[in-house]
Amino acid sequence: MLERELAVLAFQLTTPRLRECVLCFVHRMLDEFGCDGRLRWACHWRGLRAPQATALERRLAQRGGYCDCEIFDNGWSPVGDAVTYDAAIDEWRWRGARPTCRGVRRGSSQPCCLWMQLHRPRWHP
Repeated sequence: MLERELAVLAFQLTTPRLRECVLCFVHRMLDEFGCDGRLRWACHWRGLRAPQATALERRLAQRGGYCDCEIFDNGWSPVGDAVTYDAAIDEWRWRGARPTCRGVRRGSSQPCCLWMQLHRPRWHP
């Protein structure tokens, strides 16, 4: 019985919210569970929300996102008015609580309007 309850809880914790974009989901999962050096959360999101987005990993890699955390280190960041720089810890932080994902249409692998691409050269493996 405990195993079943744990499986249900794990599913609830790691299921994308309704209309949640890939970047909001991955960022939320990184805060909760961290990065394991793979595109674990991006691929999990794709499998549940946009299985037809077969080029998602390639698109993320072109922006330097070879694992979940690199998506945000190299490819995308929150729009400027959503974050503030905290010099004490040398880190960008959300202004207040993390905003709710602005949502995307069903099956879309594009980020919502909370995210902007970083203007860096494209990565070529």
